Amino acid sequence: MKLKLMMAILSMSVGLGFSQTGIANETMAHSANLGNTPMEGTETFQAFGGKEGLVKIMDDFMIGLVADPRTKPFFDNEKQTFIKAMLVEQMCELMNGGCKYPGRDMKTTHASMKVNREAFNALVEQFQFAMDKHNVPFNAQNKLLAKLAPMYRDVESTTGDAVPPAASK
Repeated sequence: MKLKLMMAILSMSVGLGFSQTGIANETMAHSANLGNTPMEGTETFQAFGGKEGLVKIMDDFMIGLVADPRTKPFFDNEKQTFIKAMLVEQMCELMNGGCKYPGRDMKTTHASMKVNREAFNALVEQFQFAMDKHNVPFNAQNKLLAKLAPMYRDVESTTGDAVPPAASK
C-alpha cells in the first residue's frame, strides 16, 4: 500500500511538472547541475540521519539496485563507489545539508543510457526500501521524492527495452 502511494505521488508530481520552490537561502547559489532547488530548513536532512545517514542509505540502495534484475545492468559495474558518492552529495544539497553536488546534470549523466519506465520505477522502489530500512519517516521520504520527481524527464529516455550504457555501445 505504501509503495503504491509513493509511486502515485511520484507519478502525479512528474505529470504535473512539480514546482521548484523552497530555496534554503536565496542568496546562496546552489549547484548548477543539482536538478532542483534545495529545501528550506534542515529538518528533512536531519530525518535522513544527516550525511552519515545518507551514506548508509546509499550503501543499501546500491545493494538493492544490483540485486534487482531490472536495475542490475545499470549499476553492477566499477562505478558503484562513485555513483554512491554523487548521490550522497546530491541528496545532501537538495535537503539543505551543507553539501555541494559536484556532478553532472541528469540529462548528461543518463544520455548514453536507455532508461525506461520499468527501470526508473524499480530504482524508486529500491530507494524506498533503503529509506524504510533506515527508518526515514514517510513525510521526509515524500519531501525528497517531490524534489527528485522533476528529474524523471531527464532520466527516462526510451519507451522500449532498457539498455545500460555498456550494452548500448
